[in-house]
Amino acid sequence: MARTAAHQGKPASRDLSNVDLSEASAAAGGSPVLRGYLATPEGEGPFPAVLMIHEVFGLNDITVRHADRLAAAGYLTLAVDLFSDGGARRCLVATMRALAAGEGRAFTDLATARDWLQESGRTTGKIGVIGFCMGGGFALLLANDDFDAAAVNYGRRPKNPEEALAGACPIVANFGGKDRSLPDEAAKLSAVLDRMGVENDIKEFPNAGHAFLNDVETGPRPLRPLFRVMGIKPDPQSAPEAWQRIEDHFAKHLKA
Repeated sequence: MARTAAHQGKPASRDLSNVDLSEASAAAGGSPVLRGYLATPEGEGPFPAVLMIHEVFGLNDITVRHADRLAAAGYLTLAVDLFSDGGARRCLVATMRALAAGEGRAFTDLATARDWLQESGRTTGKIGVIGFCMGGGFALLLANDDFDAAAVNYGRRPKNPEEALAGACPIVANFGGKDRSLPDEAAKLSAVLDRMGVENDIKEFPNAGHAFLNDVETGPRPLRPLFRVMGIKPDPQSAPEAWQRIEDHFAKHLKA
């Protein structure tokens, strides 16, 4: 499963996608082309499952290593590629619009991927959702859509959280204190979820920025100096604890 860091966060090519969901997605009214990367734990199974949603730069080697990590922890993990039907240039705007609206083709694609996992015959029936950056926003919105646990990593709250998050499953979330794109987001999300009675474990890591769970820098190389100034970079000091929080959360709600 594991791949090297040599690709340095480059976008996915077909060799990163080992699952084709196109037929099911098209039949459901989603993208005519939909692929993903499936990471499988060792052993016979069945396994608890996790649907993984990539950051704004798409399904890349970083996402693959994230999925492999969860598979090593015992979860059948499907990282769906929301940019399958044309790449980020064609799909990013529509995907972000769907995220802002809380509906659209991206949600159909994610439901297709969730159902594929559940119908694979390889799961225990327990399923979680995890997302990063843009994917964290999607994971938050999906927390009340037939998932047993959600992990939100530097994802933005929806515009109307009391309505969008009603009935949400237990949520763990990790944010960076130096993330200029999401100031005080951890405290704001925690307050909303507490007010709604949703079980949650939200933490802000004071020395971390955006995308701090990544193991290498990502995005267009010419923009990376700007990203560093904006606090968008890996943080190897904070990431281990954040990952442990995710694994503990999933173990509690998906393996128990």
